[in-house]
Amino acid sequence: MKTIIAALIILIITMVITVFAMEKIVTPSSVNSNQTTDSKSNYIVLGMGCFWGAEKRMGELPGVVDVESGYAGGDHAGVGYEDILNFERALRIGRAAGRNHAEVVKVTFAPEQVSLESVLAKFWESHNPTQGDRQGNDIGSNYRSAIYYHDEDQKTLALATRDTYQQALTAAGYGQITTEILPLKNYITAEEYHQNYLKKNPDGYCGLGGIGVKYPAADHTKDTTTTSAAPSVQPLDSKDLNFDRQLVVFESENCEFCVQFKQDILDHWQADVPMIVTMNANPPTDWVLDKPLFASPTMVLFSKGKEVARYTGYNGEKEKFWQWLGFQLLTPEQQKIAFEQGTERAFTGSNLDEKRPGRFVDPITGVTLFRSQTKFNSGTGWPSFFEPAEGSVTYHKDNSGYMQRIEVRSASSGIHLGHVFNDGPPPSHKRYCINGNVLKFVPD
Repeated sequence: MKTIIAALIILIITMVITVFAMEKIVTPSSVNSNQTTDSKSNYIVLGMGCFWGAEKRMGELPGVVDVESGYAGGDHAGVGYEDILNFERALRIGRAAGRNHAEVVKVTFAPEQVSLESVLAKFWESHNPTQGDRQGNDIGSNYRSAIYYHDEDQKTLALATRDTYQQALTAAGYGQITTEILPLKNYITAEEYHQNYLKKNPDGYCGLGGIGVKYPAADHTKDTTTTSAAPSVQPLDSKDLNFDRQLVVFESENCEFCVQFKQDILDHWQADVPMIVTMNANPPTDWVLDKPLFASPTMVLFSKGKEVARYTGYNGEKEKFWQWLGFQLLTPEQQKIAFEQGTERAFTGSNLDEKRPGRFVDPITGVTLFRSQTKFNSGTGWPSFFEPAEGSVTYHKDNSGYMQRIEVRSASSGIHLGHVFNDGPPPSHKRYCINGNVLKFVPD
């Protein structure tokens, strides 16, 4: 009898340990997360590439109660971020078989405030659903576009909205939608550090901005009394642009980085390069992008109708952006001075003998650095000035070459200009010794 009781105790203990040791397997009927779904709310699981950006995008929709980052659609339960990345690498080199999870977001919403169609409209508009196993520069089946439904009504609406959006994409010149639409399988809540990532890390980066094609007749809230289609932004007409050199800034809706770029750069634009902003992710008509856009803002420099350079994303790094543009505009000799603190040989640079009324500007930003009335002949072989335009330069200690000097840089672009010395004429008694090749003269 004692033997039987002992065996039963061991069996019970083993069962308890097993229950607590089991990895969490999530099915449509038992989705568990950091928040609960009550009878007044519903949820759907969506894959849009990187879940940081997807979480932010879907959370912007009025009526959405919660957005949680997770993984779904794969064969293995209870795995985590690193497991998924490692499995994807193994798949790509043929050392594994099966289906990997996609990065997803579980969107919980209040049907009284927002319809499922509106949730799906936001989903379609917020990423590129035609790219297969990738989203922008994020490549792999774990970044696939996906809708994972938990009942037949969701399946029916997912397929219907796909067909509706396909018509809009076809009209805009895009290919076939590749979005995976399947029953929810093995949903796993992502690690805590992934949740609300962009709120916790404002400088975090995850490109997601859609392709500028509106979902037809999207009714984003239940309170809307009329349903009207927002007009799709048409691609830029290349006939209105500069064929030789044109900078195009591709933006998207609800993009705080676009707002910051506008405040830092666009609102003060004086550069010679013609610039235009668009909300359509397609290139200007008859012009060619090297690859699809995947983040906003993205700045693309075109020449002769073809992309020659691009700058993806922006988070306040003004000097980095101007340096990128400078490498497209300046000659190798100018680049060496501007970005490597080089010095042109005396009496060889441009603007040394320039005496016309006018102003000397930054060759990249176009911002005024010096006025001609402050220029004087120092006899040194470099253009010399006794005073810069107000706020146009910054000063930096320079101990290179076994000397102690004060370096002068452009405040707008950060490029190296030259040095300032205390042997100039009145009234300042300063001599701004500047490399003429990094000055552009604009006559009055």
